[in-house]
Amino acid sequence: MRRFKVFILVLLVLGAGFGAGIWFAGDKSPAENGSESARTAKDSAAESTQYTCGMHPFIIQDEPGTCPICGMDLTPLKAGTGGAATAKGPGERKIKHWVAPMDPTYIRDEPGKSPMGMDLVPVYEDESATGSVIEIDPVTQQNMGVRTAQVVRRDLHRTIRTVGIVEYDEPNQFSVNNKISGWVEKLYVNETGEFVKKGQPLLELYSPELVSAQEEYLLALNNREKLAESSFPEISRGAERLLESSRKRLKYWDISDRQINRLRDTGEVKKTLTLYAPYDGIISMKMAYEGMKAPAGMELFRISDISNVWINADIYEYELPWVKVGQEATVELPYKSEKIQGKIDMIYPYMEAKTRTVKARIVLENPKYELKPDMYVNVIIKAREVKDVLAVPAEAIIDSGNRKTVFVALGGGKFEPRQVKTGLRGEEGNMQVEEGLLPGEWVVTSAQFMLDSESQLREAISKMMEPKSGGPTGAEKASRTDSAADLFNDNGEAKKEDPESLFE
Repeated sequence: MRRFKVFILVLLVLGAGFGAGIWFAGDKSPAENGSESARTAKDSAAESTQYTCGMHPFIIQDEPGTCPICGMDLTPLKAGTGGAATAKGPGERKIKHWVAPMDPTYIRDEPGKSPMGMDLVPVYEDESATGSVIEIDPVTQQNMGVRTAQVVRRDLHRTIRTVGIVEYDEPNQFSVNNKISGWVEKLYVNETGEFVKKGQPLLELYSPELVSAQEEYLLALNNREKLAESSFPEISRGAERLLESSRKRLKYWDISDRQINRLRDTGEVKKTLTLYAPYDGIISMKMAYEGMKAPAGMELFRISDISNVWINADIYEYELPWVKVGQEATVELPYKSEKIQGKIDMIYPYMEAKTRTVKARIVLENPKYELKPDMYVNVIIKAREVKDVLAVPAEAIIDSGNRKTVFVALGGGKFEPRQVKTGLRGEEGNMQVEEGLLPGEWVVTSAQFMLDSESQLREAISKMMEPKSGGPTGAEKASRTDSAADLFNDNGEAKKEDPESLFE
């Protein structure tokens, strides 16, 4: 009975309070009601305003105060910072450029088709192709040292300075070997590096087979003379063929015509026969020694003509696009100031595994033999010039390994990260941009790493603040908060309740 009376009393008190509230609200004028609503909206906006530090933009708080790092006063965070720019009305929006939906680096200043055949998507002045625009106030930009440069068309050129090695002219290298087994009786050329002339004697070779071949030649010669006047033509022709066969065998063993004619005229068989130099040049390799046995096919000498030489210059992988056959090259000798002009004759189709370079061959005349094989020389190649390409300073590009990014200055303190595709790098530090930028745009050339950190940080924060699907609603959160507040008093201590009321 006592509880029923308390319940009736509570209902009467609530009814009286409700009626007084309706009378009080109805008694106010519309202007007062409007100002009250304005104050409520203003308070709500003030509560939603966030504050940040000008020196540390990643510090964001819901109320004013000082930066926990540098102690500076926090400033209000402008609306729209850290996200896409607020869109204007439909009638005021202006298209900035067009971008491929599947390739953010494919940007055009007019509609069309992407390389994949898809329609290009318009990007308005108040939007970003990537959807992540960061905004930084002028004071912070000055403190960060942000500088920009305009995207323009220019000519790119490059001069490649490298090292070359003097090599033998391969087509002018010759091997001297014996075609019959024997012994080296005497050497006429016994030093590596010695100059020889064509027809100069190199060595005398003794071989029992050569002695037998000489005797067979003399017998064939005598036989032909005896049968030359035979009444049977077949017999005389057979003797002639036998003589010619014996002569050819001597020639095939590198016996000269002069030695064969001497054998014919004197009729004397010599123990040794002489091998002569077939070409002009230097002895670049000597394997013959007096008294040694030389089996058939052994390389006795190697003769190299160095009146023409090759210069093999090392070209690194990133320099290959600049080098073409026919380009002019200047060779500098290490011991004199004179420069020799030449042209690139060949670029080898393979890479050196140890040096990771490609050889570019330059053919030079060497009449005074100043260029010595295996000598190091300096090579200067005037690379081809690339005309009228879109380029930006190389320091504006952030290369992460799998993509290249630049920050485009949109004006008003707004910056947009954009992926690009690059090409050649010029000698003056400019980089060709194949896709991702348009002429006339401005890119950040300093402090872009801080902008990149800010962009990634804000993107991470926006993802963290997104509501998770399936989570509690706002009403449920408020209900849980009220329930938790009922369990504690203002001092944070648990309220003392009548134990019996917990079960009612």
